[in-house]
Amino acid sequence: MKTASVKESSVISIDEAPKPSLTSGDILVQMHACGICGSDLEKVFGQYGQPSMRLGHEPSGIVLDVGSDVTEFKKGDRVFTHHHVPCYDCHYCNHGNETMCQKYYETNLSPCGLSEEYVVPGWNVSHGGVLKISDSLSYEEAAMIEPLACCVRAWTKFSYQQGNSTAIFGVGPTGMMHVMLAHAKKFSKIFCFDVNDFRLDFAKKFNITESISSMDENRKQKILENTNGLGVDVAIVATSSLKALDDAIDMVRKGGTVMMFGVPSKGAKMDLDMSKIYSKEITLVTSYAASDSDTKEALDLIESSQIDVKQLITHTYTISESQKAFDHARTGENAMKIIITK
Repeated sequence: MKTASVKESSVISIDEAPKPSLTSGDILVQMHACGICGSDLEKVFGQYGQPSMRLGHEPSGIVLDVGSDVTEFKKGDRVFTHHHVPCYDCHYCNHGNETMCQKYYETNLSPCGLSEEYVVPGWNVSHGGVLKISDSLSYEEAAMIEPLACCVRAWTKFSYQQGNSTAIFGVGPTGMMHVMLAHAKKFSKIFCFDVNDFRLDFAKKFNITESISSMDENRKQKILENTNGLGVDVAIVATSSLKALDDAIDMVRKGGTVMMFGVPSKGAKMDLDMSKIYSKEITLVTSYAASDSDTKEALDLIESSQIDVKQLITHTYTISESQKAFDHARTGENAMKIIITK
C-alpha cells in the first residue's frame, strides 16, 4: 500500500509499506479522503513546532477489518477517524485542556492518515475517536470534520455576544469556517483579510461585511469606519503570519479578544508593544487542535447542514499526486481546501 511521508524539507516521499496488522481493539480503515491543513504544510515546508511529523490527520474512509474485541464497528462502516484521543483523567483533561494531555500525543494513526490504509489504535476506537458517518455525507465532506472541530474548539476559548463584530485574518479553509461559525452565531459584521486575491473574492460570496487586502494601507481605517470607531469585538488570526497578529491587536476594540489560531513556525518571534495589550485590556488567547468531543460537534454541524463545508473544497488529488497537492496548497493559487483521495 502507498503511504506519504516527509522525506526532507519540501519533499514528500510516496512509499510502498506493508499492510498493517491489527491487535484486538484496533480497526483497519481504507482512506477515501484526507485533507491538507496548515500544520501539514508547516511540517513539509516550514519548521513545525510539535514533535510529530506524520502527515494527514483529517482522514475518512471505510472499515476494512476490525480486531477481535471490537463490537461497535464492522467491516463496511463509513467512518471519520480522529488521530488523537486524550485520557480524560489527567490534570490537563480535568481542566478542559484535552489537547495538552500526554495520552493525546501518544494515540496516533499508523502509519498515518495520508496512507491508502491505516490502523486506528484501540484506545481511539474505544474512547470516541471514530465516528460513523451517514451515507449522504461524502468522504470529502467528512475529511472536513477535523478542521471544523479545531475551529469549534477555538470558539469555546473566548466570550462573545449575538450582534458582535469580528475580523478574520487569513481566509483559507479554516478562516472561511470561522466566517461560517460567525454567521451561525449571528455576528452582525464580519471582515475578512488576506493577501490572496482569489480568497478575498471567494469570501465575498459568504455575505460578509467587507473583504480587505492585508496590504491595504487604509485597512485599519476601514474597520474603524464600520465599527463606530471602536474596532472589532473579536479578531481571529487564522494564518501563521505574525504581521496579521500585529494587525489583529491593532484593530480589535478596547476590551476585545484576539484569538491566535494559525500555526506559527517554530521559533517565530515578533516585537510586541505590551503596553498596548495592557492599556486596551486585550484578551489574547490561543487554541491548539481539537478533542474528539469537538469532532462530534463538528459532525453534527455538518450533517445538520448548519455548516456547508463542501463549498470550500476546490481541488482533489490522488495520494500518488501528494507532492503536487502540497505544492498547490502551499501557493494557495485559485484554491481553498485541497483534498487527497485514494
